[in-house]
Amino acid sequence: MPIDCACSAKQISQQRARIVPEAKGRVLELGMGSGLNLPFYDAGKVSLLQGVDPSEPLRRKAEHAARPSGLRVEILPGRAEALPFEAGVFDTVVCTFTLCSVQDPLAALHEARRVLKPGGRLLFCEHGLAPDAGVAAWQRRIEPVWKRIAGGCHLTRPVAAAIAAAGFRLERREAAYLPKTPRWAGWNEWGSALPA
Repeated sequence: MPIDCACSAKQISQQRARIVPEAKGRVLELGMGSGLNLPFYDAGKVSLLQGVDPSEPLRRKAEHAARPSGLRVEILPGRAEALPFEAGVFDTVVCTFTLCSVQDPLAALHEARRVLKPGGRLLFCEHGLAPDAGVAAWQRRIEPVWKRIAGGCHLTRPVAAAIAAAGFRLERREAAYLPKTPRWAGWNEWGSALPA
């Protein structure tokens, strides 16, 4: 899959390595895909990792993806916008390079907030709408074609603003254009948020 190839690029993997090791306790990963985050979890901090993804072929790949010894993983069918879990059961929700391709990012973030325990954390690393007007204009021009070739990936979705709109308080946010990446695809935001 072309999107899987892009999502496993060195720059993207480095971003995953910044965020995923912070996960602890009972963890939910939104849009697990082919399991590209699995090598970055700290098995000593995670009691159980449950991942959801609507794609059966990607879930099958994730079942065989590399992971740390001792990491307990359950990979389940599901959509981020309608999670198959009770409210308030997860210590951490991990969302990496997922909000660009879900049908309704705000609904997905509301669901993430619903399933977090009080005091739980959302860890995010996403690409999205660039702050520079010229880059954003190119994102809007390219997006219709990009969505068709990149599995429905959107270039112009805001990241931090969407997280805040879903009822989270940003605890930490960093942002930059990723190196060696076209600027129209390279704006990245990462950090953590708590239910407001």
